[in-house]
Amino acid sequence: MNTVSQKMMKVWASLGPRFLPFADAATPDLPLSRLLRLSLFQVAVGMSLVLLVGTLNRVMIVELNVPASIVGVMVSLPLIFAPFRALIGFKSDVHKSVLGWRRVPFLYKGTLVQFGGLAILPFALLVLSGGGEAGHAPVWIGQFGAALAFLLIGAGVHTTQTVGLALATDLAAPETRPKVVGLMYTMLMFGMIASAIIFGMLLADFSPGRLIQVIQGSAVVTIVLNAVASWKMEARRRTGGEVATAHPGAPAGGFRQSWDAFISGDNAMRRLIAVGFGTMAFSMEDVLLEPYGGQILHLSVGDTTKLTAALAVGGLFGFGLASRVLSRGADPFRMASAGALVGIPAFLLVIFAAELQGAASALVFGFGTLLIGFGAGLFGHGTLTATMNAAPKDQAGLALGAWGAVQASAAGVAIALGGILRDAVTALAPHLGPAAGYNFVYCLELLLLFATLVTMVPLIRRRDTLLMQGQPSRP
Repeated sequence: MNTVSQKMMKVWASLGPRFLPFADAATPDLPLSRLLRLSLFQVAVGMSLVLLVGTLNRVMIVELNVPASIVGVMVSLPLIFAPFRALIGFKSDVHKSVLGWRRVPFLYKGTLVQFGGLAILPFALLVLSGGGEAGHAPVWIGQFGAALAFLLIGAGVHTTQTVGLALATDLAAPETRPKVVGLMYTMLMFGMIASAIIFGMLLADFSPGRLIQVIQGSAVVTIVLNAVASWKMEARRRTGGEVATAHPGAPAGGFRQSWDAFISGDNAMRRLIAVGFGTMAFSMEDVLLEPYGGQILHLSVGDTTKLTAALAVGGLFGFGLASRVLSRGADPFRMASAGALVGIPAFLLVIFAAELQGAASALVFGFGTLLIGFGAGLFGHGTLTATMNAAPKDQAGLALGAWGAVQASAAGVAIALGGILRDAVTALAPHLGPAAGYNFVYCLELLLLFATLVTMVPLIRRRDTLLMQGQPSRP
């Protein structure tokens, strides 16, 4: 290597930690290359989320003429398993294995379930579309098949994400764990961005056959990504025998005792309530953004699919900024409050976009969507950091599972309500126009953002008081 090449390599090496989000989470024992490989499971999760929340809900509502209320319920079905994320995390904490693994078995099980859902979904959509011989089949068969597929995908996503994040936390040093978890969610945003762009290009000339090919390809990619992510990632603990034993640091009590210890922590309940309110505020529009762009703003399938990329880009910038600020000792609750504040003008822009025409309408809508993602990123990282800081020792799975359970459950309720309320308002007040149902949901999200801010005010004030007294504080 000549002198010029050596200098260029040094420049790139120095730029990495500065411009790559969370690159400083790497350590000699856990290099960035290994962290990025582990984070591939989040890329697979992001790909599934783009399909469920983005592409498929617009296709079913606009192209297949499925009522938005049914689609909203279908998209929320995967979140039935959300309350079990805390239990899944706890089970992976105390899992007994002859092979000496506690996270990898759950990661493999979640991957297979996720693959199964993606394998069923194309055939359910064939029946749902009513094309060919499927036109003679009862409508409920297609709806039931699609709902079952959504349910399996969601169960797999919840399992792999909860256990994958717990594994990342196990591998990281205590002082870098919040940054490592932040890196995992940054890769989730990258996965959503890449998937949304690729899906948008593949579906530019939409046809049911092309959609089925995209879903089948996603199933195969999910298996490959998760296999690469987990390969030789968790070290086997040598037990010296053939008797399955738990991890040495695993909690001795049952789930109930561990949960009671976690929930009795300082302001744990208020923190989870704030997560619930904020997640509902940033999730209720998920099932409506793309149909809103197609029905009200008259955007194509490819254009509305790219909205998911805008949402993910905003979330990526939000996580990056939050990580940079929080690494300097900022209050995570204050960061989460900033995210809620950003969401207020974001939803106002989305509402205002319907009053504009042509390119101006699409630009305002896209910028509002970007801000929604940015605010959600600030809010998510702030509450996640607070949860990790308060996690009991050797119970990272439980702590991440509790945060994920509340977040996913709130998102499921919000997504279902979004579709149902949109249909109800449109049916009860048709004279207000087709945008009335969408705008009602967006205004309700504004109210939820204000409720989130009110819930977090005592948490911020308590932190300020402790700092003035010179006492150590806990999130």
